[in-house]
Amino acid sequence: MAKNILVCDDAAFMRMMIKDILSKNGYNVAGEAENGMKAVEKFKEVTPDLVLMDITMPEMDGIAALKEIKKIDAGAKVIMCSAMGQQAMVIESIQAGAKDFIVKPFQAERVLEAVKKVVG
Repeated sequence: MAKNILVCDDAAFMRMMIKDILSKNGYNVAGEAENGMKAVEKFKEVTPDLVLMDITMPEMDGIAALKEIKKIDAGAKVIMCSAMGQQAMVIESIQAGAKDFIVKPFQAERVLEAVKKVVG
C-alpha cells in the first residue's frame, strides 16, 4: 500500500515539486501545509506515515512544529528540509526527533532516498 506523506513548506512551488517527485514514485501525498501551525493541524487530521517539513516557515517554524508533532505521536517520522548553511538548525531538528535531513535545492534522488530510508 502507498505510504501517506504530509508535505509542509511555505513555498507553493516547493510543495508542488515535492508532490510531483513523490506521486511519480508511488507515494500518496495525504496533505500539505504552508506553515508549522497548519502542519500540526494536518498531522492530527491525516495521521501520515511521514512528514516532509521545511524549517523556515511563518507563524511556527518547522522545528517547533516537529516538537508539537512529537508530543502528539512520539513515533512520528519527520524529515526536515532546509536551505544550505543552517547547520545549527539541522542539529536541533535531529535532536528534536527528525529522522533525516534534505538540503535545498534538492534532487529527486535525494528526496526519494531519504523517504525510502525512513518509511520504505
